[in-house]
Amino acid sequence: MSNKKSFLGGIVTGVLAAALILSGVFMGRSAWNLFQASRAQEAASQSAAENTGSDTVANQRTMDKLKLLEDTIGKYYLESVDEQTLEKGVYDGLVKALGDPYSVYYSAEELKELQDKTEGIYYGIGAYIGIDADTSLPRLTGIIEGTPAQESGLRAGDLLYKVDGEEVQGLELTQVVSKVKGEEGTTVHLTIIREGESDYLEIDVVRRKVESPTVNQKMLDNNIGYIQITEFDTVTLDQFTEALAVCRGSGMKGLILDLRGNPGGNLNTVCDIAREILPKGLIVYTEDKNGKRTEYTCDGTNQIKEPLVVLVDSGSASASEILAGAIKDYGIGTLVGTTTFGKGIVQRIISLSDGSAVKLTVSNYYTPKGNNIHKIGIAPDIEEKFDGEAYYNDGVDNQLNKAIEVMNGKLGDGQ
Repeated sequence: MSNKKSFLGGIVTGVLAAALILSGVFMGRSAWNLFQASRAQEAASQSAAENTGSDTVANQRTMDKLKLLEDTIGKYYLESVDEQTLEKGVYDGLVKALGDPYSVYYSAEELKELQDKTEGIYYGIGAYIGIDADTSLPRLTGIIEGTPAQESGLRAGDLLYKVDGEEVQGLELTQVVSKVKGEEGTTVHLTIIREGESDYLEIDVVRRKVESPTVNQKMLDNNIGYIQITEFDTVTLDQFTEALAVCRGSGMKGLILDLRGNPGGNLNTVCDIAREILPKGLIVYTEDKNGKRTEYTCDGTNQIKEPLVVLVDSGSASASEILAGAIKDYGIGTLVGTTTFGKGIVQRIISLSDGSAVKLTVSNYYTPKGNNIHKIGIAPDIEEKFDGEAYYNDGVDNQLNKAIEVMNGKLGDGQ
C-alpha cells in the first residue's frame, strides 16, 4: 500500500490544534450547484429532512437559507466575491461548528500539503510548527539542522506573529504552513515574538528543498545512545529502527529517548515503534462514542534490554504521550522533564469523493493502566524545567544533562 493510501485510511493523533477563522456560511452559484448535486446523490442512502424539526443539517430549510444568503450577498456586498472561497467557507464552518479544535476540513490542495509533510519532503524553511494553546499563535516547536530556518537564526519556541506582513494568529495550522512553504528560492518574511526580546524580530528566510528527518541519533559519553523523535510520520519507523541499530552497533549501554516538542502523528506508527521497546502486553486502547474498544498490543519479542530514560515536556503530545505513557505504566524507563501536553483523543482523516477530506475526533485513548490523560498530561518521574537562557546563550541543555545524570546512575547501579 502506498504512503498516500495508508495516510488517507490511517488514524492521526497529532496535536495540530488551531482556532480556524471562518469566512462565514456563504456560497456562490457554483457552490450551490455542487451542494445540491451532492445532496441529490446521497438522497438514496440517507433519509432527507424536509422540516425544521429534523436532526440533520442538510434539510430544505437550510438549503433555502443558503440560497437566500447567496442572493443577499450578490445584491448588497461591496467587494467582489470568490465563489471557491465562499464554498470552502461552508465546509469549514460546518466542521468548525463542532467546537473541536482538532476536527478540520481539508480542501484537496490542503490535503496534498498535509500528505507531503508526512512523507518527509517539501519546499520550505525547515522548521516544525505547532499552535501555542495560550496565544493561538503558531509556535516553532523544532528547527531541523542545516536548513534555512537554522541558518537564519530561528529558534524552537519562537512565535510567528506575521508571515509576509500578514497576521497569522488564530489561523488553522495547515493555513500557516501553506503560507510559510513556497517555491524554491523565494523569500518569506517572518515577524517573530521571542521570549526575552523587547521588540519583534524581522527575519527573512529563503525557501529551499527540505528533507525532514523525524529521527536524530548520536552517541554520548559512557556509551549512552541518544535518539530524538520529532514526530510520528510514515517515514519514522524505518528511521527509528535504523537509528537504534546504529546505536547498538556503536556499543550502546543505555538509551535516552527524546520526545520533547513532539506533537504526535500517526497512531499506527507510534505503536510500531512501541513494539521495538515494550514488553508483551497492551500498548494503548481506544474507545469510540459507541463504547467500541480497539486494542493495540505488543508481542514483546523486541523488548528493549538497555536502561531507558525518556525526555518529555509540554510540547510532547498525543502519540508522544501514548509512547511515554506506556513506558511509564510498564516501569521500563524513567521520564525526565516537565508534564506533557495532555491530548488523549484520536482523530481519523476520512477522504471524500471529490479529493477533499475531513479530520474528525473519533475516540478517546487510554494507557495500558486505563488512564486517559486528556487535558491532564503525564507527569515526569523526575521534574526538570528547561533553562532556555542557558541553552541559547551557552548551548547547555539542562534537561538532557539531567537525563544523562539519571542514565549514569542506572548504568552505575547495573540496571
